Amino acid sequence: MLITGETTAPGTALLLAAAPAGKGRLIAASSVLSTLAACPPSALTRTAAGTIVELSDPTDQQTVLTRIRAAATAPGPLTLLLAGQLHLDTRQHGIHLALARTTPSTLRYTGLPWAWLANELKPRRPGTTTVLVDLVATPDTWQKIAAQGLTLGHGTSLYGRVTPAPARHRVADPAYLKGVAGIWRSGLTPPLAELHTRAAAQAGDATALLLAADATPTPVPPRPTAVDTADPLPAILAAAHAGQHAEAASLAARWEGWAAHTYGPRSAEAVHWLEVRADLAHIAGDAAGSCELWMAAADARLGRHQAPDAPPVQGAVDRAHHQWQQIPDPRRARELGPHLVALRRRVPGQRPGATDAVQRRLELLHTMPGPAAGPART
Repeated sequence: MLITGETTAPGTALLLAAAPAGKGRLIAASSVLSTLAACPPSALTRTAAGTIVELSDPTDQQTVLTRIRAAATAPGPLTLLLAGQLHLDTRQHGIHLALARTTPSTLRYTGLPWAWLANELKPRRPGTTTVLVDLVATPDTWQKIAAQGLTLGHGTSLYGRVTPAPARHRVADPAYLKGVAGIWRSGLTPPLAELHTRAAAQAGDATALLLAADATPTPVPPRPTAVDTADPLPAILAAAHAGQHAEAASLAARWEGWAAHTYGPRSAEAVHWLEVRADLAHIAGDAAGSCELWMAAADARLGRHQAPDAPPVQGAVDRAHHQWQQIPDPRRARELGPHLVALRRRVPGQRPGATDAVQRRLELLHTMPGPAAGPART
């Protein structure tokens, strides 16, 4: 499909949704395509004119590679939206995107190696390529990604999430990319980092590994002074992932203060920065701080009369619950536990027994006098 507009630099959007047929399917990848297809084309390509290419459950790795190569060599910005499942080649330990005919024994010949994708995008001019992903990983692949991360190399902005494989006989939903599509369909086109934060919150999976690597982070002003400054979030996230946790947290707190002063303490803008601070605490390894901030975000959303079953509310409480489970100090976990119990009673979430699980662990914590209990599992 060709779209036209005012710009003389057309872009390209490649929508790729793939998963094996039958029992090997872990994610309903292609279900997101109709939602993305309903978005304004300019949101998909990030330009006023461009080409949109759609691949639904392709079967041949060479065909997929050819389409990716054609998109990568086209002039103008490239946006790749990718939904699917990742498998690990047990012989060479490479990560592959499974295609429609992929089986564990044929992975090397029927799946698309992640390295091929990275290699095709590598020659592109830095800052012109954006990849948004919603991926499910098999257990061995999940362990590799959790330990080593998932990247596409310098110059490519990679946003999205990777989740562990769902329980047996269940198929995951590409909720992150559906959240992206929902934002675009509402008429909003926020900066990529903000789009990512909102979509991840709507997806609401506390077990997900969130990817936020921007190819061109912009400098953050010493103090936020105007709404039309360059989006500061990519630079803040870059600082956090570089280990500059105090600096990143301080900058995010300044932006939150500015948003609260400009729009109100419970405004969407202020809550957004509160949730950014919660993510930064998680990146810094501060489970207690992250838990407390996610609970504050949930309280703020409920205070704005958002429904307890609204995805952003559930997502905030789910993340608070997950971080609370990781707190190593029983005393600190006991301090935060009653607040989480109260939230869980209002926002039980979609996992049965979550409220009871918090109460049981809180009772157990009261029997632990020491300061160094390991993370609990529910």
